[in-house]
Amino acid sequence: MMENEENNLNPTPSNEPEENKEQRIEQETPVQEAPVHAVSNKKIADEHLVKVSNIVQGVKDEIGKVIVGQEETVDLLLAALFTNGHVLLEGVPGIAKTLLTKVLAKTLTANFSRIQFTPDLMPTDVLGTTIFNLKDSEFVFKSGPIFSNIILIDEINRAPAKTQAALFEVMEEFQVTYDGTTYPMSKPFFVMATQNPIEQEGTYSLPEAQLDRFAFKLHLSYPSVSEEIQILKRFQEDFKQTQTETVQPVLAPQDIEFFKKQVELVYIKDELIEYIAKVIGLTREINDLFLGASPRASLAILKTSKALALMNGRYFVTPDDIRRVSYPVLNHRILLSPEKEMEGVEISDVINDVLQKVEVPR
Repeated sequence: MMENEENNLNPTPSNEPEENKEQRIEQETPVQEAPVHAVSNKKIADEHLVKVSNIVQGVKDEIGKVIVGQEETVDLLLAALFTNGHVLLEGVPGIAKTLLTKVLAKTLTANFSRIQFTPDLMPTDVLGTTIFNLKDSEFVFKSGPIFSNIILIDEINRAPAKTQAALFEVMEEFQVTYDGTTYPMSKPFFVMATQNPIEQEGTYSLPEAQLDRFAFKLHLSYPSVSEEIQILKRFQEDFKQTQTETVQPVLAPQDIEFFKKQVELVYIKDELIEYIAKVIGLTREINDLFLGASPRASLAILKTSKALALMNGRYFVTPDDIRRVSYPVLNHRILLSPEKEMEGVEISDVINDVLQKVEVPR
């Protein structure tokens, strides 16, 4: 059967590193002017824009006391935090995935919980269980480590499917149902999970439904030579990483809730909403993909592009914001067709071609 040439984007295989592809997608974005009607649709006070920018910069400064580089990763982590999203960090061992998430948690005045996923971890080890209270002669629910504000799930792909499935409800609905009783999570509720690449021994693939719960999947790469030199100099007399103790909290839970409301007020014109819909729609039509993106992906692009605009001191979304979040939103939600996998085509190539094919609103 002949392929539909119009729908087949025909990307070429590439050995280009993932981080370079993400940068290329961003660099190819044309510079856009502010929407014509943005001023008349402004709903955010200037002092609120300044407040957000100052606190966000404060968080970055605190993280910068320990972490070298990773500026884009920090921006996207905050964008997910301000939109009720969750983030999956992927990279080889030893590139500070866990350290980054722990340092970010230190900048927030909120409860922090770390869960180390292992092959023998059970769902009750995460969610909690009922225990018998001898004093009252009744069963009571003892909450698990998931009942916190900022949760780090370390090496999420080392736990089997039944334990990963325990996160479905809590990540999407912000509640846990156990033995017929529903327990809501306190605000904020933000999950950051790390995983080693699937090629690593002793890991389990996350099911598609679980991956879809994450707003972003971020690929962390090795530092550059200059960054590695900075790392060595920074910790040459600090083997125990005591510098992490100097990180101060600058973002309170009430600030996070305030930011979420401000993100909702960020203006996005109808043409950009249509642009998002067309990008997502094209992922469902092209022959290169076995599975396209769902409406949850389009909503994630909408929300996080608004968050990035606010963090950059703007009350309106530009096409640059949308294209900037497209790769981290889509790369774990779409699947290549078997033919393209055999040809060695990369997901980043397909996403880049989709963005190039859909006309950017002017």
